[in-house]
Amino acid sequence: MALLVFPRFLLSSSSFTSFSASPHSLHWTRFQCSSRVVASSTRTVMKSSAAGNASVAVLWFKHDLRIDDHPGLLAAARYRTVIPLYVFDRRILSRFSDEMLELLLFALEDLRKSLKDQGSDLVIRFGTAEHIIKEFVKEVKATNIFAETEVEYELCRMMDVVKDTLATVSLPEGKPRIVQWNTLFYDIKNLEDLPASYDGLKKLNLPVISPLLPPKLPKLEVDLTLGSVPALDDLKKFINDSLGKSKDSWTTIKEMSAATVLFNSQFGPITSQTNGLGMSKSEETNHNSSDRWARRKKAGSVFVTRSGNLVGGGTSIVLNALAAYLRYLEGTARDDWQEVHQKLRDSETREGASFFALFGSALCLGIISRRRAYHEAIKYEKERNGGFLSPFGYSTATIAAVADSICSMEWYWLMASKNQSMEKGKFAIQIWRWKGFLIQYTFDGNEGPATLLVHGFGAFLEHFRDNIKCIAEGGNRVWAITLLGFGRSEKPNVVYTEVLWAELLRDFIVEVVGEPVHLVGNSMGGYFVSIVAGLWPAVAKSVVLINTAGSVVPQYSSVPFSMERQTLELPG
Repeated sequence: MALLVFPRFLLSSSSFTSFSASPHSLHWTRFQCSSRVVASSTRTVMKSSAAGNASVAVLWFKHDLRIDDHPGLLAAARYRTVIPLYVFDRRILSRFSDEMLELLLFALEDLRKSLKDQGSDLVIRFGTAEHIIKEFVKEVKATNIFAETEVEYELCRMMDVVKDTLATVSLPEGKPRIVQWNTLFYDIKNLEDLPASYDGLKKLNLPVISPLLPPKLPKLEVDLTLGSVPALDDLKKFINDSLGKSKDSWTTIKEMSAATVLFNSQFGPITSQTNGLGMSKSEETNHNSSDRWARRKKAGSVFVTRSGNLVGGGTSIVLNALAAYLRYLEGTARDDWQEVHQKLRDSETREGASFFALFGSALCLGIISRRRAYHEAIKYEKERNGGFLSPFGYSTATIAAVADSICSMEWYWLMASKNQSMEKGKFAIQIWRWKGFLIQYTFDGNEGPATLLVHGFGAFLEHFRDNIKCIAEGGNRVWAITLLGFGRSEKPNVVYTEVLWAELLRDFIVEVVGEPVHLVGNSMGGYFVSIVAGLWPAVAKSVVLINTAGSVVPQYSSVPFSMERQTLELPG
């Protein structure tokens, strides 16, 4: 693959500090959500009959690992028996990094403890959700399975499979069914009424629904094998065994970061089997995994993973860290808060970016809800201002970071929900979650080679609206993606670089396509796909560059180029 030379400004992080939460603009706009707060009701987005005294309900936890502000738990608590369930399903777990898996295990331990404090407990199972839930509802004779609504395409498909499987089950108590719920941020009755732009949502000035307190749960008095939370190494083995050896070797490409590939190409791979402590990587993993709870208890830290970069644990731990984050300007003598303040400074790559860097994973796992985080920020703002909110913005950068990030996340979640319920236009929009961010893509074709279309700067997947169908009808399977920060994909407050976009494309090929692809890139998209093919050649069958950004420099290529394929400097 030839080296592509691009203007130096693309390599500067400051060049990409101005992306907006509005779908089609490229400037970051600060939006103060409505200060009006309305009391939460028990209404959830579900259709459920009143609970009978003899009824059994299953609460299926997925990305809602908390009992605070949990509408599904509140609805299920009306039943005589409520059985909390978590299923280790590879379709959910395979998308997580090792650090996220570690965070998940901490969250489940804390969730179990919270449920035990209520007289309940958490049942843990391993396998495919449809099989586990089918057998579980027959065992406990449950007629209602409460589960949070999904927006990611693959998880929506999983939910459909579970529903279809339950349709084959009949119990004397009734036919079991999935009852879906979500944590409403705004009281929007119909997603079809959702404005087309973020600015349109702001103009509605919708009040934010206040979070719910944990309900009182009935005691768990059923004879069940509860199961235990696994160690990290055991969980990774389960995932790899489920995926199979070939799939596992394919997904290891994701572990090869651009920095690692470039370092190895420059200096050669590191051959030492030990780290600086004289411990092999596997020994270090086993040691840290088995000792995770002792380390956290000893340190009293809210950063519970080995890397120490993510806030995690249970809801109370995350809320404590959030309180420290919000009060950064006040200073503190508390060791745990001082650690949060230091991590804030380290991760503030641009104004406000530290919030999602530290708390994004906890939000994605549902350890705290978006509206709980927003509520805590607004409550602190009122404390600072004698109970009032200024119309001129927030009083501290940390409050603004929390409120702006939460409102942006909610907007893109609403857009994704709307896309799942409506299929309009020439192709259906699907959602993929990458590092916690919602990415839009589309797919067409039934057979043939896999082709991925990547747009240029200022564009989105609809740029190929007149090409997707034609390419698919020509005997190809076609994916088109809207890159992070563009179109209606999420626009988080992060530093945007060509390496970030290249790694996004690599992960999309591995996780969504699942096989090497023919890469087609237009303009800046051509630059990105060339980086992908150059750094991770195993994912690319070929590269097609359309009016590409950058210049081909033949002397840096291991493959000879004909004169027609070289980019030449023209006189004048």
